Amino acid sequence: MALRLLVNLARFAVTFLVATVVVFLFMRLIPGDPAQVALGVNASPELLEQVRAQFGTDRPLAVQYFDWVGGLLRGDFGISYVTRQDISPLVIDRLQVSLILVLTAMAVALLAAIPLGTIAAVRHRNFSGVAIGAASQFGVAIPGFLAGILLVMIFSIQLGWLPAGGWTPPGQDFGDFLRRLVLPVLALASVQGAILTRYVRSAVLEIMSEDYLRTARAKGLSKTGALLKHGMRNAAIPVITVTGVQIAALIIGAVVIERVFVIPGLGSMLLDAVGNRDLLTVQSLVMVLVAITLLMNLLIDIVYTIVDPRMRKSA
Repeated sequence: MALRLLVNLARFAVTFLVATVVVFLFMRLIPGDPAQVALGVNASPELLEQVRAQFGTDRPLAVQYFDWVGGLLRGDFGISYVTRQDISPLVIDRLQVSLILVLTAMAVALLAAIPLGTIAAVRHRNFSGVAIGAASQFGVAIPGFLAGILLVMIFSIQLGWLPAGGWTPPGQDFGDFLRRLVLPVLALASVQGAILTRYVRSAVLEIMSEDYLRTARAKGLSKTGALLKHGMRNAAIPVITVTGVQIAALIIGAVVIERVFVIPGLGSMLLDAVGNRDLLTVQSLVMVLVAITLLMNLLIDIVYTIVDPRMRKSA
């Protein structure tokens, strides 16, 4: 198991380094001079050279790359080309907001998807199972931003129960924080819950046809008892894969929800940086998103080894 963990860590490190090269070179292919963007089109050549020296964009590409990667590893993302502010505290603050939103939404989605998907599989020939399957299919087809708009129309505009947007830090007013968190979490969790419900249903249906479950039932266990005692761990393996992928996709996909509900997360910061042509901020934010995706893949491999005894034996 330790060897498998080392291999996964090595794969993570290599993939991360390759991603830094790709992102760095891609951002250098975008036309435009950061100094020109910062100073405007009427800046003098002398002032442009001075600002390029401050930004470090006048140095060789290799020097710029290693300086940027070294800063990433130290948690120093550099100085914004546009606002001249330190990017690191802004990224950390926005990342906390996005992680609260995404992880809460995924937890709600899992709490709904696991029992609903299991019921849909066990009762797939009954009305309740068919109804859950149809509802999940309908939920998959609804975009997250549309779900957010519908929730605002119902619970904010018509009923007036919850605020339509904004963000309050939990340390400032926890009650208001929860009230403002409900609608964006439901908007994200409704779509993700529908997707996960479909996967849980498929995984449980596949497990129910296995020979060891029929043997367990022949020994006197009920269908539900055999499934809970012997089948759910095997059914969890594909669901873990999908959950990890969906969390990574959810962090990127939360950009639209953050815009709909005016939430100051990573997605909003990335869109603002793209609109302002703040290339260093965009470059750093993209690498943060890549690192989160790679970390999710690493965690999936670790959870695999814990959940599946066959992988522990092979390790």
